[in-house]
This record gives sequence, C-alpha cells and structure tokens, in this order.
Amino acid sequence: MPTPESTGNNAPIQPRLDAPHPQALRRPHLLTAWQRLPLQPAARQSTTEAARILTATPHSSANTHATPSCHDILQEVFGYSGFRGPQEAIIEHVIAGGDALVLMPTGGGKSLCYQIPAIARQNAGHGVTIVISPLIALMHDQVGALLEAGVSAAFLNSTQTYEESSQLEAQLLRNELTLLYAAPERINTPRMKGLLTSLHERGLLSLFAIDEAHCVSQWGHDFRPEYRSLSLLHETFPDVPRMALTATADALTRQDMIERLQLESAQHFVSSFDRPNIRYSIVEKLDPTRQLLRFIQTEHHGEAGIVYCQSRKRVEEIAGMLEEAGLKAMAYHAGFDAKIRQQRQDRFLREDGCVMVATIAFGMGIDKPDVRFVAHLDMPKNIEGYYQETGRAGRDGLAADAWMVYGLQDVVNQRRMIDTSEVASEEFKAVMRGKLDALLTLAEGTRCRRVSLLGYFGEASEPCGNCDNCLNPPAVWDATEAARKLLSCLYRVQQASGMSFGAGHILDILRGKTSDKIIQYGHDKLSTFGIGADLSEPQWRGVLRHLIASNLVASTLMHSASGNSFNTLQLLPDARQVLKGEASVLLRQQAVKAKGERTRHSSKSSVKTSVKGMAEATLNAGALERLARLKAWRAGVAKEHNLPAFVIFHDATLRAIAEQAPQGLDDLKGISGIGEKKLTKYGADVLLACADTARSAPPNMPPAPDDSDMAMRIDMDFTMDLQAPDWPE
Repeated sequence: MPTPESTGNNAPIQPRLDAPHPQALRRPHLLTAWQRLPLQPAARQSTTEAARILTATPHSSANTHATPSCHDILQEVFGYSGFRGPQEAIIEHVIAGGDALVLMPTGGGKSLCYQIPAIARQNAGHGVTIVISPLIALMHDQVGALLEAGVSAAFLNSTQTYEESSQLEAQLLRNELTLLYAAPERINTPRMKGLLTSLHERGLLSLFAIDEAHCVSQWGHDFRPEYRSLSLLHETFPDVPRMALTATADALTRQDMIERLQLESAQHFVSSFDRPNIRYSIVEKLDPTRQLLRFIQTEHHGEAGIVYCQSRKRVEEIAGMLEEAGLKAMAYHAGFDAKIRQQRQDRFLREDGCVMVATIAFGMGIDKPDVRFVAHLDMPKNIEGYYQETGRAGRDGLAADAWMVYGLQDVVNQRRMIDTSEVASEEFKAVMRGKLDALLTLAEGTRCRRVSLLGYFGEASEPCGNCDNCLNPPAVWDATEAARKLLSCLYRVQQASGMSFGAGHILDILRGKTSDKIIQYGHDKLSTFGIGADLSEPQWRGVLRHLIASNLVASTLMHSASGNSFNTLQLLPDARQVLKGEASVLLRQQAVKAKGERTRHSSKSSVKTSVKGMAEATLNAGALERLARLKAWRAGVAKEHNLPAFVIFHDATLRAIAEQAPQGLDDLKGISGIGEKKLTKYGADVLLACADTARSAPPNMPPAPDDSDMAMRIDMDFTMDLQAPDWPE
C-alpha cells in the first residue's frame, strides 16, 4: 500500500532561490492604530503579546521600525482587505505563541491561519514554520502560491532527488525559509529530527502547523497511522507552538485529536460548518448510471465536477460511460500508476470542465475553486466523509451541488463492511455503526438537509430553503402497516423453514410472485404470501431500506457449503415494538414526475446562468472582452510556471480588474487578491492585457440585457455575495 506521501501526484516545484526573504517585507507601519482597535477582554492578553512579537526586531534592539501587523501582511502579501470569521483571533493567538485547535470548513481560509503567523514570527526572528501535510499535491500548490506571493517556502518529499533535498536542507539551516512543508512520516525520520533539533537549539524553530489533523484519529473518516508519531513534536520541542487544523471532526474525533497530539492546553477555534452555496440533494437509487448522466448533462454540462464511487472497477466503468457521452471524464484510484494519477490530477486542476471519477483516494488537498458539483454514486461511510467530500465543491463561493443516489444495497454494503471487519474491535465497530446510522438518518430524513448536517456537528440552524427537501418538500406516508407485514413475513419464513432468506425472496412472497424456490420451501402456503401485492417492488425496497437503517432488520452475509456468499434478512429485537403496534413508521414518498416535467433549477441553461452568468452579469461588453483577455494571459503564465491558473489570480480578481478597467498600477492597488509582490510582478502585463479593450468600451456603459439572465435572477431562491474574495484554502 502506498504511503500517504507517495499518493500525491504533482511533480515537485523547485524552490526559487531568488524569492524575496520575508525580512524584505519589513517597513514602518502605524502600529499604534492597530493597537487602538476594539478588543474583547479575553483576547487582549494574547493580542498584546502578538503586538510585541510583531514589533520585535531580530538581532537588533536599535531598529525602531515596526514590522507589518497581521493586517498589513494580509493586505501586502495576499492582497485581501480584511479577515473572515475567527481568522484574526486565531492568527493573533498563534503569533503570540499559543497552541490552537482550528476547525474551519473547506474554503474558509485555514491556510492563512498559519501562513500569516509564519511570516510574522519569521520577521520577529523566531525562524521557520514546519507545515505537516499528508499529500504532495497539497504541498505543491500551496508552495507555488506562496512563491507567487513572494514568500520563501519549499517542501521536502519523496519526489525530490538527494541533491535537491540536500540543497533545501541547507537553506533551512541557513534560516532562508519561512515555511517548509513535509509529510508526517518524514518528520519522524532521524535525519529530519536532527534538522529540527539543530534549528531549535538556535531558536529558529517557530511553529508546527498540522494540517488535515483529523487523520490522527481512529474515529475520523481518513485515519492515517503515521500521524500518531506527531506526538513527538510536543515531547521533543515542548516550547514550540503547535496548531492542528481540519475541516471536519465530530466531538469524538476532536477529543481524540486533542489527546493524540497532546493539545490539552490549546485554545479551540470552531467555525460554522455551514456552506450556504452548496445545494444538498439525495435521491433514490433507481438507475444510477442514467441518473448521473442526466444530472450532469442537464445541470452541469461543461463544468468541473467530482464523482465518487466505492470500487475501482466502478470508477473505471463510470468514467468510460461519461467519456462515451462526450464528457471530459477521467478515472482515478490508487491502483493506477503514480505517473498516470499525476497526469490526470494535473489535467483536472488546469483544464476547465473536467469530471474526475474517483474513489476516496482523490480529493484531499485539491484546491480547485470552480468545482461545480460533487456526486456520490455510492454512500460514504459516515457524515464526516460525506461533508469533507462534498465540501470540495464551490470553494469560490458560487452555487454548487452535492448530489447523491442512495439505495438498499448501500445500507447493506456499509453495515456488512463494519460487521465483517476482522481487525476492528467491538468498540470501534459500535462507534462506526453509530456514525453510519447518522448518515442513514440524513439520507432517509424529510427535514432540511442542512439542518440535519449541521446538527450532527452540534450546530443549530434554520431551514436553508436551498436543499432538495426545502425546495420540493417530500410527501410522507404511513408505512406502519407495510412494515408490520414485512416483519411478520420474516418471522413466519424463519419459523416455517428454520433459516433466513434474502431480500428478493422475501419481497416475492409479499407480492405473491411464485418461483421454484418459493414452491420448494412451501412459502406460497404462508399467510403472508401475497399480502403486499398493493405495493410496487421499489416501494417495498424503500420500506426494507428504512427498517435496516433503523436497526429493526439485519442483513447478514452467509456462506454456503459450495463457497458462495449471499445476504439474508433477520429480525432484530427492536422490531417487536413495530410488530406489536407500539411504534409507527413514516416514510418519504418518492416523487414521480410526469414525462418532460422539470424540477426547479433543473434546466441546463438555468443552472449555467446561475453559476457563471451571475458572476459576470454586471460586466459590460468591454469588461467581458477584458476578462477574456485576462484569462488567456493567466493561462499562459500558469502553464509557464506549471501551476493551476487560480494560483496566479482567482476568477474573482480577474473580474474585478476587468470591471475597473485600470489605466495604471495605482488602479490595481486594493483589488482583492493583488498583493505587492503580484502587483510588481504582473501589474504591467495586466495593464497590457486590458489596454486595447479599455479604449473600446466606456467603463460606465450598462450591461446588455439578457433574457436568460433575467429569468435566472427571478428564479433564484437565494442570494450570495459574489464580490467576496476567493480565499485560498
């Protein structure tokens, strides 16, 4: 099995020796104004310490100039005007030397929470920040983005030669790096321990940032044993601040993270888990291949997306089907050669409109902002996995879909994987069953998906008005009598034959369908034979799925003498309450649409306009032409630097430039996403790209009317602030 480090698939990006050292960022600033900002009493002490560190000058007490504040670094290096949510409190706490546990949703700006402290603490003479990251892909893109912003950063991993690694180690020891990314297994090597010890002895080991920290927990959805070795950080370097960051962790996983990483004294920063731009939809699995193709073609044709399947074989089948349908689809799983995985991941990141069909081996560390949908053809193991995977959609803040098909076999397969595990303890199995039950409740439920999802993480919320249950509230029918018939049939079959049978056989008995097997066992003589003829097979499967999800019926894997395996159904103790009429069963009524009928927002033109059209609806003809030229220029720069285009500039930044029609460098200052380094490096080229179109259209000319845009705006049920910056993860 490949190690997590080896599963990253991007070629190494060489550190730029000419990248300006963060000390060059130092300049006089009005620190007193920053100190006068209103503070909460609890934050005043750490903020005062942060101010002390920010104003400290390494190796020189005579220098009276203040280094940049965290706001200055945000503006000058990253080009953003203000922090979001708890970012500022986290950054000030870490700059002051505090430990932190950070839970922040995908796209919320976690990386800034350690990158800005890294720059500030390096400026103050505290040395390098070590970022522990599980995947090469994540290292590659983040280091590339930092170098573009003028921050001295690099990574050490298995893709580099001995000479390249030695050169980076020498830079590290010379204190020429602000951030160094490394995989957890490398941190535990004797060579790396020696490097860290040398830095620590000289006071040049500033901070440990542990990204994707949920990987340390056996209760998490992506447990990686090598993360357990990170306890050595506290044991070996107890005075070096540490922060652990993740996008997903329930209370049990969170507590395990604290214990395993020895963060008992760390301050906790928990952001809202809400992703309001994502529409959650879960539909009954009928013909999943056809359902997926219809979903993509009618709602996301030509847009980037990820499709998750449980098995490698299924991944390849679905990717082939989508390719045959004319989509730019690729298969990705751990069974492919590393070079193939790298090529396909690079294509997904760099090309528009690609669909990646993958197992869960794909996705962690993928910062592509314009993924418009994440689809699940098989149910994940738990809500944490579902939330983490769906969170890869809509990182740019624009509308995106989380779409899943869900059926009886999903329930059976997931329960079987838990029950038949030979290495898991009974305690572990019990926890995993509970997590699966929570996901089944989400899938079967009739209330707002977002309310259920956030409730799992302990966050109260109101109905979103944007999920499938809110947009098309499902009808509910009383399935108590049907459930009692099915449970009674299971009981009588067991009593009559002394053995259990599978779902197909039981449903045939209920619907009165004869077969050789039914006649052989005399099940056509049972009192329950034919008592369910009034319901269709899909309806009965829905009833059975709910009973299994509710732990009233178990699906058990059996092995015959000939070596064949099959699932059988058995009653569980809690079924007695339903059989005795002491509990009711309410099920969602699956909607049946007439031929040609479309649900709200289901047409291709509507959704395409709602995502891309809304973002550009306010641009006039000249601005649209400038935007096209800017995107073409950006594509060339990205190709030259071997980076995804969004690392150069996000789409929102290009839209802001196109709308402003800049005439000089001063006009670019203050545009979100343009820091000083990028202004110096790319400003002239940006002005050149805008030059011709800036003269061809008056900047205040109103946008041309568009009937489809107007229809879209009337049809939208929610609004979003499209002017918000595309924050880096």
